[in-house]
Parts: sequence; C-alpha cells; structure tokens
Amino acid sequence: MPVQISWSKSSKIGKKDAPLLIIPAIDLKEGRCVRLWQGIKERETVYATDPLKVAKLWFKKGARRIHIVDLDGAFSGKPKHLEIAQTIKDSLPVAIQYGGGIRSIELLEDVLKRGIDFAIVGTKALSMDFIKEAIRRFNNRIIVSIDSKEGKVAIKGWQVKTRMDVQELGKKLATLGVRTIILTDITKDGTLEGINIDFLNRFAKNIPCDLIIAGGVSSLENIRKIKQIDKKIIGVIIGKALYSGNINLEDALEVAKDSTGK
Repeated sequence: MPVQISWSKSSKIGKKDAPLLIIPAIDLKEGRCVRLWQGIKERETVYATDPLKVAKLWFKKGARRIHIVDLDGAFSGKPKHLEIAQTIKDSLPVAIQYGGGIRSIELLEDVLKRGIDFAIVGTKALSMDFIKEAIRRFNNRIIVSIDSKEGKVAIKGWQVKTRMDVQELGKKLATLGVRTIILTDITKDGTLEGINIDFLNRFAKNIPCDLIIAGGVSSLENIRKIKQIDKKIIGVIIGKALYSGNINLEDALEVAKDSTGK
C-alpha cells in the first residue's frame, strides 16, 4: 500500500546564497514512485502511484531540478518510462535529468529530443567509444552516473559488480570531456544511514569534473558536510529521506543556499 506523502507547507531556515543543487529523486518501477534498499529490486517501498503529482509537490516546495530513474529500464536495458518523464517535463518549468537503460546513441537522441534536459548514462560509461561519441554529439547534456559498490563500479541496474575502480573510471571519463558525474554509493542508497565522507573526499579531490552526490543522504547535517568537501560538488540527490520525512525539502534548499555552512 502506498505511503501517504504530506502536502503541508513546512518551516524554513534563513536565506542566503550558495550554488548547491538539491535534487529530489523520483524512482519509477511499474509506473509507480518507489525506493529500493541498496538498489535491490526485490526490496522496494511504494511511495506514490502518480509520479506527476509527486513532481508537482517537489516543484511546489522549491525544487528546480528533478532526478528521474527508470528502474525498469535499468534492469531490462531499455527505458520503460520515458513518457512519464516527458509528461513531467512538459507539465512543469523544472529541469529533468533522466536515466535508466540508456545504452545506445539512438536512445540518447530520443531522450534529449523530447526536451529532457540531461540524459544519464550508467552501464555504457565503461565503453569509452560510446562516451566519446555521446559527448561529441550532445556535450554537457550528458551526465555519467558512477554507481559504487565497495569502491568498484556496479552496472546493469546495480546487479553486476565489476573490477573497475570508481576513481579510475572517473579519471578516464574526465579525459574524454565528461563535465558532470553522479556518484552513488550503493551500499548507502535507500538506507538512511548517512554518507561516506572519506569516500566522497577521495573522489572529489582526484576527479576534475562537476559532481552530484547520491546515496545515503539522510539529514540536513549530511548536506552541510557535503558543502564543505569540495567546490566541484554542485548538487545532492535526495530520495528516501524526503519520502520518509527525515528531510524537509524546503529546509534542505535553505541549508544549500546558506553560505555560512550552518
């Protein structure tokens, strides 16, 4: 049974400027908004049956970019919910980054021609020729997602752990001209256990790309710590913590704007 999401307006913290993006996640499985525990497809929690309604809620609370993951696409190897992503994009003045099963240049083109702002490439990130061509054709509208499982790259919907070190892949992608990388710690994703600061620090120091952090963000304090790591970190994706009520989106946006780090 879907968990009820509160539509009530909540408290706000002070107002100052800072560039960090707070990006709510909408993970789609069988057309529903769900969250997985550590990326395991059998361990899902359904939070809503109307993804557009959820997107409208996050926009109403201040989000200006939304992260959409097509879980069925990630597991099957081909996008299944592109129409839902397009409907959200057509309905709201919000930037959309969409991924899950995008494993060909033709699919990249299809995603982007629908007006979706950024296409996320995951599994195909291991193909340097594919990334070269994607960057050549679509430039900074391509975001590469690196999913880390115990420091190694995981692919195919997080089901396959490779021998590739995440830092090694990050460096290779940077040399190819990749501008933005999403770094997800799968062992933290959907657990509300908090972030691995040491892991994020090491990656940020060694990789000269803009970074968006995901996986385990569970409190406003986590956001404050992320802001202190490195200026290359431009955004934070928050999923379960928003749906469970651990983080209020309006408060997170205020923390992100606070230049004092409070």
